[in-house]
Amino acid sequence: MLPGDKSISHRYAMLAGFAEGTSRLTNFSTGADPHSSLGCMEAMGAKVSLEGKTISVTGTAGVLGQPAGDLDCGNSGSTMRMLAGLVAAQEGVYRFVGDESLTVRPMERIRKPLELMGARIELTEGHAPMTVRGGALKGIDFEAPIASAQVKTAVLFAGLQARGTTSIAEAVRTRDHSEHALRAFGARLERADGRLVIEGGQKLRAIEATVPGDMSSAAFFLCASLLFEDSNLVLDALGMNPTRATLLDVITSMGGVIKVLDVQEMHGEMSGTIQVNRGRTLRGIEIAGALAAQLIDEIPVIAAIAPYTEGGVKIRDAKELRVKESDRIALVVKNLRAMGAEVVEHEDGMDIPGGQTLRGGVIDSGMDHRIAMAFSIAALRAEGETEIRGAEAASISFPEFYTWLDELAIR
Repeated sequence: MLPGDKSISHRYAMLAGFAEGTSRLTNFSTGADPHSSLGCMEAMGAKVSLEGKTISVTGTAGVLGQPAGDLDCGNSGSTMRMLAGLVAAQEGVYRFVGDESLTVRPMERIRKPLELMGARIELTEGHAPMTVRGGALKGIDFEAPIASAQVKTAVLFAGLQARGTTSIAEAVRTRDHSEHALRAFGARLERADGRLVIEGGQKLRAIEATVPGDMSSAAFFLCASLLFEDSNLVLDALGMNPTRATLLDVITSMGGVIKVLDVQEMHGEMSGTIQVNRGRTLRGIEIAGALAAQLIDEIPVIAAIAPYTEGGVKIRDAKELRVKESDRIALVVKNLRAMGAEVVEHEDGMDIPGGQTLRGGVIDSGMDHRIAMAFSIAALRAEGETEIRGAEAASISFPEFYTWLDELAIR
């Protein structure tokens, strides 16, 4: 079973730490990022313990304590952005810090809506360290200027505690894990006239849940299965949330044959068992517009196997990749070229011709987990040996990645 979905684990950690009672979360992500969220919640009064494969979180019943020091978010932008919304309605001063990578990632996108609600937020040239001075908030009607599930979540978490009603309109619908998680913990929210609406002053209660397997982690093995005609991959208990399962449609478009063997639902989140084989042809694809937003985390690994496709891969409208843990557009281009590929870089994407042969080379991960894992997959069919510098970055989201890769390559 794949490690628990990172996005869901973040949200369950925060809401369990905020709710009344003790939540029990099985298959919680093993990645470092969601554990940064748990650590921050502990620093504000939640109690966390590990019982076998289940994490128990006793919440603060809606009243967060003043942390003794800074809230260390590590490498996790999700922790910093979403948790800012949760603390914005709390009386106190909360200073968020992170590692070198996180310190240069944009935080202005959450400052504007939270200050419109009444919070005071201090940034360092638009970045962390970030200080949130919380207090009583009022509901707002917010038009999201960018497609960001993290910004949406920050506003929802603040709106949960605000006076009145908060609504959010998205030009591109983003992943809806926060909506499912809030409902699971007892909150009421709905979609009306194209807007997501939440009433303030609500209380949350503890839950028991099993976190589905992570689709973004599965992406690396799904793409690996496309590289070999005799591949046969079965993934159990994989998260099948429709706002994340777009990847499965892309894998099919590129030549994968996917069979859904089982589907289940818990707390609004779908999970299932799938079998993946490759057809006779590995086809190229164009990723742009809403598709680019939906696949933003998976684009690096799709780009990494693009030279092996027949028609190549064209990527546009993915400028957000430049402000992730690294400039992922620049690093993908650099590393493809290091393996002998032709690639044209654009400000918002790249063009990668198909029908190319890659050779082993020295890969610069930029200490970015998705870059390290993406080029491990590209290396499977490259001629010669590939060295990935900073391969240990995979532990940010998927500590077991290389063990899984060894086992699947042997089979």
